[in-house]
Amino acid sequence: MPIIPNLDQIQAFATAPDSGPVVMLNLLKFKPRAEGEGGSGGQAYGRYGERVERMIEARGGKVIWTGRAEQVFIGDPVGDAWDVALLVWYPSRQSFVEMVSTPDYADAHRHREQGLERSVVLACTPLADALALVR
Repeated sequence: MPIIPNLDQIQAFATAPDSGPVVMLNLLKFKPRAEGEGGSGGQAYGRYGERVERMIEARGGKVIWTGRAEQVFIGDPVGDAWDVALLVWYPSRQSFVEMVSTPDYADAHRHREQGLERSVVLACTPLADALALVR
């Protein structure tokens, strides 16, 4: 499973309406051992996270929630198993695009690649009325 977006995903994200905040829901599965550096996959991702959190905050964003994914309640208990779920709030899609386009981010990203076995990142925008989906 890829841990970086493909060109179509990048273009779709960058050209979507940028009318306000976006929350990136990250589902993370770590490698037992990090590739190319010492420690576990989780430790390598931690090195990425320490650097990137400062970049997020510099653009007005923030990590709003992090939790251990303890069990799959609905879904494939093996294929859908994750180690961590993480929510990151950005003031706009553009602020995210600007961050991931910097050389500092590219340098930090290598730790993410070395530490993750797989990942899913969902760009989420707020709903004014959550019940509107079922009406």
